[in-house]
Amino acid sequence: MSYSDSKSDQPSAATRLYNPYQDLHLPSQTLYHLPTSPEFLFTEESLRQRRSWGENLTFYTGSAYLTASLAGGGSGFFSALRSFEPTDTLKLKVNRILNSSGHSGRIWGNRVGIGGFIYAMMESGIVAVTDRDDVWSSVAAGLGTGAVCRAARGVRSAAVAGALGGLAAGAVVAGKQALKRYAMI
Repeated sequence: MSYSDSKSDQPSAATRLYNPYQDLHLPSQTLYHLPTSPEFLFTEESLRQRRSWGENLTFYTGSAYLTASLAGGGSGFFSALRSFEPTDTLKLKVNRILNSSGHSGRIWGNRVGIGGFIYAMMESGIVAVTDRDDVWSSVAAGLGTGAVCRAARGVRSAAVAGALGGLAAGAVVAGKQALKRYAMI
């Protein structure tokens, strides 16, 4: 700790404090009014209010994997509870729960995460080709995702899965629109 004289801490009449904003001639309160909307460098960026394909890919794949791995972990947890034996110790029960929920979570997460990956690529491709980001782009992406995921099982299975994927994507988009309108999110 350094020695300070009480007289040297007080500014003298010959000195003044430095104000970096003195030459701007602006009231100090207007300096901190920041915009709430994003600022774009190019006008083309401001015209498109949607995610890029990379953000799309990350969002859909990650959210699908996370949701499915949590659901699979819950399923594995209840499966482990049903498989307890009366002679199991607490350590063995905890180990069984962790192994079962981890295994089920990984399996479900990987399967559904791949579906999210394919959907993101389909939707980004459709939006890039048509240059429209609307409900029909999402429905077409869901239709294509269902068809691609079940294509190895035959044409009929791919057609049914494609129809279900299109309906699911349409329901999700309609639900999102309803939430925006009525829940005011």
